[in-house]
Amino acid sequence: MFQPEYSLGREVGMQDARVRSVAAVFLWAVVLTVLLPGLILQSLAAHVSLALALQCIVVAHTGGALARVLTAPTVRFVAFGFWVFSYIWLGLAPLAMLAADTYPWPYRTSEATALQAVLVVELGLVAYSVGTALAARRERTDAARATAGRPGFLERLLARRIAPWRLLALCGLAFTFAVLLIAGQPGRLGAYFTSRQAITEIGALNSGQEAFLQSLLSWSLSVPAFWALLGLLRVPRLPGGDRWLRGARWLLLPLLIALNAVVNNPISKPRFWVGTILLTLVFTVPRLYRPRPFRIAAAGLIAVLLVLFPYSDYFRYSDREDITVVSLTEQFTVNGDYDAFQQVQTGIDYARENGFSPEAVLGPPLFMVPRSMWPEKPQDTGIALAHYAGYDFLNLSAPLWIESYLWAGPAAVIIVFCLLGAAGRRVDDVRHRLRGRPGTLAALLVPAFAFYQMVFLRGSLLGIAGPLTLLMTIPLLISTPTARASRSPSSAVPTAPIRHASIPGTGGHP
Repeated sequence: MFQPEYSLGREVGMQDARVRSVAAVFLWAVVLTVLLPGLILQSLAAHVSLALALQCIVVAHTGGALARVLTAPTVRFVAFGFWVFSYIWLGLAPLAMLAADTYPWPYRTSEATALQAVLVVELGLVAYSVGTALAARRERTDAARATAGRPGFLERLLARRIAPWRLLALCGLAFTFAVLLIAGQPGRLGAYFTSRQAITEIGALNSGQEAFLQSLLSWSLSVPAFWALLGLLRVPRLPGGDRWLRGARWLLLPLLIALNAVVNNPISKPRFWVGTILLTLVFTVPRLYRPRPFRIAAAGLIAVLLVLFPYSDYFRYSDREDITVVSLTEQFTVNGDYDAFQQVQTGIDYARENGFSPEAVLGPPLFMVPRSMWPEKPQDTGIALAHYAGYDFLNLSAPLWIESYLWAGPAAVIIVFCLLGAAGRRVDDVRHRLRGRPGTLAALLVPAFAFYQMVFLRGSLLGIAGPLTLLMTIPLLISTPTARASRSPSSAVPTAPIRHASIPGTGGHP
C-alpha cells in the first residue's frame, strides 16, 4: 500500500536522464502546427489578409512550444497550462475567425486593428518565452543551492507540507460554511441544481455591493470544500501509525465528496472552475509525476478541450436546448467561449479612443475594497469592453494580453508576460526538484494553479481575483514548513522516509 518517496524520486530521476526525443518533437509539431490548422483552413474559403498570415506564425509559435512541453524530459504543469490556452484560444480560434472573417460577437473592427491584435498576442508570447529562457538559466544555480542546504524562498514555500490538524480544521470549517451559507441561499440546496443563469438572475436582484458579497460568500464555500477534499486525499501519512488520521479520512471523505458534488458541480459553477477541480484531482496522482504518463494524460486533455469543451455549457441556462454537434471551425467562429481574440481587438479600439489606464492595475489586488470607499475603483475590463461595444450581455472575457495592454500599451505586455514566463518556469523547476515529497504545496498547489491559469489568462482579472486569492491562500494556511509538518500527534518518531497514504480508488501507489 505504501511506497517510499525516495523510490518515486529515483524513478523520476531515471526518466529525467533521457533526452527529448527528436522524433516525438517532430510528430507533435506536425500535428499541432500543420495537421490541426490545416483541417481548420481546408474547411473554409480563406479570407486572405496580412493578419491571417501573421496568425499562422502565432499558431506555429504556440504549437511548437506546446510540442516542446509535451516532449520535455520533465513534467512542467505551469508551462502546459499556459501553452494549451494560448494554442487553442489565441492560436487556432483566431485562425478560424480571420480565415472565415466571422466572429462570435457583433462588434467588428478594421483590418488594421485585427493585425494589431495579432501583433499584441505574439508580443506577449515572445515575452513569455524570453522570461522562460532567462529563468531556465538560473536553474542550475538554484539546484546547487538547494543541494547545499540553502534553498531559496520559492523552494521553501513550495516545500510546505499539509498539516493534518490544520486540514481537519479546514474540513470542519467547510462543513460549517455549508450549513450556514446553503441555508441562507435563495432556493437553498435546490439552487445548486438549477442553472448558473438562475443563480445569476437571483444575484442581479441585489445591489452591486450585495451581489459582490454574495459571490464572495459562494466562493468562500466552494474553494475550501475543494481544498479539504484534495488535502484529505493527498495528506501524507507517517509510517509510525497515525490510525487516527486514517480513521478521520475514511469518515470525512464521503461527506466531502457529497459536499463538493453540491457546491462545485458543473450546473451551478463555471466550467473552468469545475475543470480545475477535476484536473487537479487527476494530475496530483503520483503516477502522473512521470513524463510518459503525463504526456498521455495531457494529450487526452487537449483532445477533450478541442472536442467536448464547447458542449460543456449545457447546464448554463435554465431553458436547455438539444445539443447540436457542429464542426470545430464553426465552434471557433460562433461560440462566445472563444471570444478572447475578438476581445483583444475590441480592447485595442477602446484604448485608441480612451487611452491607457495605468491605475487599473490596482483593481485586482484591491478587489476587496468596496466602491463606497473607492468611487474611482477600476471597472471589470470585460464589462467595460462590453459597454464600449454596445452589448447588453456583460459576461465577456478580457484576456491578460488586453488587460496589460490597457494598462500601458506594448511595454506593459512585455513586462507582464516576461515576468509571468520567468515565474512559471521557476515554479515548474522547483516542483520538479520536490517531486518526491508527497503532501507538499509543490505536489498540490502547483497543478491547481496551472489549470486555473486558464481562467487567469482568459480574464478578466477583477472578476477572478476573489477565487484566485482563496485558491492560493488556503493551502498556505493549512500547511507548515517541512520540519514542522513532519511532526505528528502520534508519539512515534519516524525513522523512515515519509510515505503517501493510499485510499483505494484515489490513485495512490499500490
